[in-house]
Amino acid sequence: MKQTLALTAFAFAAVTAGAALAQDKGASIKGEKERCYGVAKAGQNDCAAGPGTSCAGSSKVDYQGNAWKYVPKGTCTTMATPKGKGSLQPVKS
Repeated sequence: MKQTLALTAFAFAAVTAGAALAQDKGASIKGEKERCYGVAKAGQNDCAAGPGTSCAGSSKVDYQGNAWKYVPKGTCTTMATPKGKGSLQPVKS
């Protein structure tokens, strides 16, 4: 009986720790990335591709100004494309 209780407690602790680590990793990724508009190739955006599109992978043209891609934080506005630099806000294409 004591072994069963100990195994149950261990299993619960493992599941709880795993969930906590998963939440920390998600927060870490979000903190290290930023949305960068106008840098995604057609169909490679992470989201927000404007009217008539559903989201990720739905941009219709390269470097669409209202479609964003996650990039390492601090690099967006230094990224050069044939249509100009990346932007932290949507831009007209």
